[in-house]
Amino acid sequence: MIAADARCLGQICKKLHLAEVFCVPTCPHRNLLLYFAGNTHDQRAISAGAPRRHVARAILLPRNEQTTMTKPYILAHDLGTSGNKASLFDANGHLLAADYAPYPTDYPRPNWAEQDPAQWWNAVCTATQRLLAAAAVDAGDIAAVGFSGMMMGVLPVDAAGVPLRSCIIWADQRAQDEARFMADTCGADRVYLRCGHRVSPAYCAPKILWIRNHQPEIYARAAKFLVPKDYMVFRLTGECVTDYSDASGTLLFDLMTRRWADDLLTELHLSVDQLPFPFPSPAVVGTVTPEAAAATGLRAGTPVVAGGGDGSCAGIGAGVVNPGSAYCTIGTSAWISVSTNAPVPDPQQRTMTFHHVHPERYAPMGVQQLAGGAREWAWKALAGDGTLDLDSAAAQVAPGSDGLIFLPYLMGERSPWWNPLARGAFVGLAMPHGKPEMARAVLEGVAFGLRQILDALREQVPDIQALRLIGGGGKSLLWQQILADCLGLPIHTLELKGEAASWGAAVAAGVGVGLYDWSIAAARSQIVNVIDPNLAHAQRYNELFTIYTDLYGVLEPFYARLAAANANAAANTQFAE
Repeated sequence: MIAADARCLGQICKKLHLAEVFCVPTCPHRNLLLYFAGNTHDQRAISAGAPRRHVARAILLPRNEQTTMTKPYILAHDLGTSGNKASLFDANGHLLAADYAPYPTDYPRPNWAEQDPAQWWNAVCTATQRLLAAAAVDAGDIAAVGFSGMMMGVLPVDAAGVPLRSCIIWADQRAQDEARFMADTCGADRVYLRCGHRVSPAYCAPKILWIRNHQPEIYARAAKFLVPKDYMVFRLTGECVTDYSDASGTLLFDLMTRRWADDLLTELHLSVDQLPFPFPSPAVVGTVTPEAAAATGLRAGTPVVAGGGDGSCAGIGAGVVNPGSAYCTIGTSAWISVSTNAPVPDPQQRTMTFHHVHPERYAPMGVQQLAGGAREWAWKALAGDGTLDLDSAAAQVAPGSDGLIFLPYLMGERSPWWNPLARGAFVGLAMPHGKPEMARAVLEGVAFGLRQILDALREQVPDIQALRLIGGGGKSLLWQQILADCLGLPIHTLELKGEAASWGAAVAAGVGVGLYDWSIAAARSQIVNVIDPNLAHAQRYNELFTIYTDLYGVLEPFYARLAAANANAAANTQFAE
């Protein structure tokens, strides 16, 4: 970043060969802070005074006390699938207070999942107001606001930023035809190598194409397509922007150049103008508007940082910054991710690579479609009147659940199968099995799926020695041991296991305004316990894991037949009506 006076701006831009200058509308003509968007090599060249020819944009913000580290607090929001968590961190990275505001998910059809963006905004406003009140913190002491958010959602907004429909969130798998079209049009291997992901209906591009094909009136009015946290940034600042990590979940972002892939957009007949401009996660992209200040209780003019997708923010929050360090998170979905210096393509395309929140890192990972969500489903189905403590009951069952195996494909599966038609199953059910065995089998089934991901990642990054565990699922002592035994790795639990994504968003925000540096991520992500594998249990799980893996191949042909039968039944029902 370079401090500049407005009168010198023209000379600075000319000297650095800026292609475009983006000025926040609220910026006054006085002392300014000039932020250059580009990779870290570009930024080092600028700071060294070298000529610049590749900077895409610059942002101008008021230079005030907020950018000189006199404000002691960072407000971070984690916009998750179930609700928004607001967290307040001090200048040393200590969590002072947190507040949570839930919102629902609508599942109007099989494989469909949508959320109302108005509920996100209400949750952000409510959580912010309650948090500031509970912590007794003056809004003027907030140095910056940062966001983590669920990735790969698509929200079309008009030219005024008004949503045109509900958001199609990450869990939605409806765009299967569009995914096949993209793979055929652009080349599946080419997209994977350029963008880091195999073509799947889980990602943004097929969902945008679905809107174009099925809701053309909405597509025609869409000025931008935003992911959830970027819409929250817009509501706070009036700016339509994104960051590298969320952009890397669209299938339209070149990981190496950190630019939208213009050739892919051209082939798909999509316009780059409908996509928000991408910035590094720590970039200050705007300030809180007076309208947003009135709604949230924040101070107008407070800097807002681009933030990152929840997976990438969670990596920072888990202290996974140095190359080779890895973590596992178990929330509604689950994933295992490792930090690297470059994208890591998998020859079998089982895993994917996102951009890290850290500007110099990448985050190869594999994602399980449903993990904690599978446990939640099972506990609701099995608990009955609620008198049975399923966690305690499952803990009394021997590893292997008496030969019962659960396939957690309740909403299809991503890594390693990438099949939205896959469906869950209990295999091996017998008369002696009861609810305790079924409950433990669900936990073990998720662990088996995560082992498939770990095995795929280790083929490319073999030096993974341990996993840091975060997320709500990481609070279960039983599940921790099952994971250690099944994965064959020590599991490290963290002090901030339930706050990792929030802490990652806070770190990015703090770095953006100069309050933190990246080293604070690992310093504050303290390991509080280590769970080592039980070798006897690991041997049992090794045996069952091969069966678990083989079951998919046996059942795969039946998933398509079931989907066709269900489609025929639905069509016949509609005809009868």
